[in-house]
Amino acid sequence: MLTDAGGFGRISILAADRLMNSPRLYATFLLWLLSELFETLPEVGDPEKPKLVFFFDEAHLLFNDAPRALVAKVEQVARLIRSKGVGVYFITQNPADVPETILGQLGNRVQHALRAFTAKDQKDLAKAAETYRPNPRFQIDEAIRDVGTGEAVTSMLELKGIPGIAERTLIRPPSSQLGPLDAAVRAAVVAASPVKGKYDTTLDRDSAWERLRARADSAAKEAARDAEAIEARPDADSREFERARRYDGNGYDAPKKKPAASRSDSVGTAFAKSFARQLGTRSGQAIVRGVLGSLFGKR
Repeated sequence: MLTDAGGFGRISILAADRLMNSPRLYATFLLWLLSELFETLPEVGDPEKPKLVFFFDEAHLLFNDAPRALVAKVEQVARLIRSKGVGVYFITQNPADVPETILGQLGNRVQHALRAFTAKDQKDLAKAAETYRPNPRFQIDEAIRDVGTGEAVTSMLELKGIPGIAERTLIRPPSSQLGPLDAAVRAAVVAASPVKGKYDTTLDRDSAWERLRARADSAAKEAARDAEAIEARPDADSREFERARRYDGNGYDAPKKKPAASRSDSVGTAFAKSFARQLGTRSGQAIVRGVLGSLFGKR
């Protein structure tokens, strides 16, 4: 992990403003990033402070219309990645955007004001208040509705990982610029980055789909060659039928010719066998693990 001379960590910002226009792709990328860290980082137990912290803005994009398997994987990674020394913060306007199974795994909470004008808003407000440890000094749902600018209802983990009671807290204003960067400022920040040049060149590597498609095409060609070779071989049944027909002078029925497999059947059978052989190789197995590993298990 990169740190400066004083041991302080560095802040890296992924500009996902265009990527967020494709929510499924955005969710898949973030899940891949977490999964890679989870699988490669060593176990560190329960450190006093994390080595790496992620802040996922617009977190509702991770879960809107997401497949159940994807949500289950995010929940698993969010729960277990703490043992790798990694913290995860989900940033969204409404806690109802985050599934309850994942919301229950979050230790630190910072809730700014929620307005409740409709019946649904009131249900969401009550639901958000229920996720806090009660404070006898005030009603949490009223506090969430009434906090002003620069104020929030917070709950932080105490000793032994116990959630603290809800508190009304003043938030220190950020020292950084508020609002989006213009193109000139962004270019200057990138130029001063210690990783300048590393990500300047766009790479268009072969995707798993492209590799599988290439293997399928190769298997189809091999199947076609196998089918042609089968058709080119002399048909033993045909020779037997011709001999029987020539010497059928005693009134016996000539043996009937067995129907030959159609060309489409031969090609389909040969294709299936060839494609199965291709996926049985090491590279074929690696592709399948890469495609399905993030959703259904480790690679």
